Amino acid sequence: MALFNFRREAPSAPAASAPVEALLKGYSIEVMPRTAEKVENFRDLLPEGTRVYVAHIEGTPIEDMVATAKRVASEGFPVMPHFPARIIKDKATLADWIARYRGEAGVTQALLLAGGVKQPVGDFHCSMQLMETGLFDGFERLHVAGHPEGNKDIDPDGSDRMVMEALRCKQAFHERSDAKMAIATQFCFEADPVIAWAERLAQEGIDLPIHIGVAGPAKLQTLIKFAIACGVGSSLRVLQKRAMDVTKLLVPYEPTDFVAGLAAHKAKNHGFGIESVHFFPLGGIKTNAQWAKDNGGASGVPANS
Repeated sequence: MALFNFRREAPSAPAASAPVEALLKGYSIEVMPRTAEKVENFRDLLPEGTRVYVAHIEGTPIEDMVATAKRVASEGFPVMPHFPARIIKDKATLADWIARYRGEAGVTQALLLAGGVKQPVGDFHCSMQLMETGLFDGFERLHVAGHPEGNKDIDPDGSDRMVMEALRCKQAFHERSDAKMAIATQFCFEADPVIAWAERLAQEGIDLPIHIGVAGPAKLQTLIKFAIACGVGSSLRVLQKRAMDVTKLLVPYEPTDFVAGLAAHKAKNHGFGIESVHFFPLGGIKTNAQWAKDNGGASGVPANS
């Protein structure tokens, strides 16, 4: 007599939509030295060619930053370290950092930003000052920070006047630079305000490609903590609303709706300024990488590389 096996198969992840898959193609992701130490091999997690940003938090020795960049590069990934202006003492220090990254890790890409500290430790207070040193001449790619929901450190009055002026300056630099440039943004949680911001940039003549910041899957409490600390604006209400629903309070947040909203708009609007996704793996890089894979982000060909 035949025996039938009624073993239940584990449910597979739903197929990703074409627009979401297209938006996730060539996504980038962020690590810090202490989080990178927990990853045995990035090749086990990330698609080939994934751009890896190495975030520089105040107090992290440059030796640790360069070692992390060297390790990630040795595993075959293009590395983009942060250069936070306000924690760099002077031009000589900046030159030393660049020489170390280039000499030891072969770095040719950089994210230039003001940095999270309020008081500069030395001569620099904004990313434009870093660009204007000329020390990044010869870099293949330079990214700059963007704030879809404003930044009260830059515009204390709640407007975006200074933020927009800074982007105009960066656009002008882009037009006279040989480096490929893009805007890498703070993470957000709501698609409509981000779409409106991207369209406004286009109206203002700012055509730098946008790599939109996306918070990876994480516990709700973790995301709210980081969102408040990083100055996330009105889209924080998405998390606050979720926190009021007891049935969702203990279920990890996933950026599915946010990414799908942006992807749907991009699919219908040729030339939409958001080019790619940049992940902040606040719930862990392994969890984030698996979510990206499950949702169609299996190809690691960098956007506009």
